[in-house]
Amino acid sequence: MLNFDLHCHSNVSDGTLSPTDLAARAKANGVDVWAMTDHDEVGGIAEARAAARALGLPYVPGVEISITWANQTVHIVGLQIDETNSVLLDGLASIRGGREKRAREMSAQLETVGIHGAFEGALKFVGNPDLISRTHFARYLLELGVCKDLPEVFSKYLGEGNAGFVPHRWATLTDAVHWIRSAGGTAVIAHPGRYKFDDTAFDALFHEFRDVGGTAIEVTTGSHTVDQYEQYAKVANKYGFLASRGSDFHGPGESRVDLGALPPLPKGVKPVWHDWTL
Repeated sequence: MLNFDLHCHSNVSDGTLSPTDLAARAKANGVDVWAMTDHDEVGGIAEARAAARALGLPYVPGVEISITWANQTVHIVGLQIDETNSVLLDGLASIRGGREKRAREMSAQLETVGIHGAFEGALKFVGNPDLISRTHFARYLLELGVCKDLPEVFSKYLGEGNAGFVPHRWATLTDAVHWIRSAGGTAVIAHPGRYKFDDTAFDALFHEFRDVGGTAIEVTTGSHTVDQYEQYAKVANKYGFLASRGSDFHGPGESRVDLGALPPLPKGVKPVWHDWTL
């Protein structure tokens, strides 16, 4: 079975490696088909595609779009997109616009608990200022030594209910799927096991996603536990979704799973790539 890794991030969004370095790492780690899915941005795709081509690594253009659903942030991955599509580009630009304002509010709130200069500190870790995020603030707090790792940063400072948390209104589910489909892509719910919905809400999410044209969910992902691989394989089959696979790699030393290191999809699911021509 080919080693597909269809979810990771470069420093164009909140990863630590360049698209070129990501391609090299994917190739060295035995990835056979690779997608880079930066958050709300497709500006790194040309570099990623060129680097993959030079390595003989089949490349899938992708993106990960932030949406707000039931007052929570959910991520929708788009695979096999045309990154030059105007509908997609205009949509992504519309949701990137509020990030700087949100980041400055986060910094002001962190000041109240004695953490100073967080906005400027976070910027040191940002490859693209339009995409400043909580992850960049987390890296700054680690540099300061106020926490020992990323989970502690989010649980003490940046998670919901803490001093540095500022909500942001992202795209709607309908918008994100529309943008992806307009660009010729396949819409995938990223790491569903991360979301804190009850069974009723999950059922509503999966039905709405399917109704607006979504066709796949991530089953084997670095953001799921081993038990959740089988759990979401069953979900995929229950709702008629294709199954995707991706490490959600952000950088060495801060990701649970390296590029290419996931186990195969569980048996009995239909892979999202089942009809791709690569």
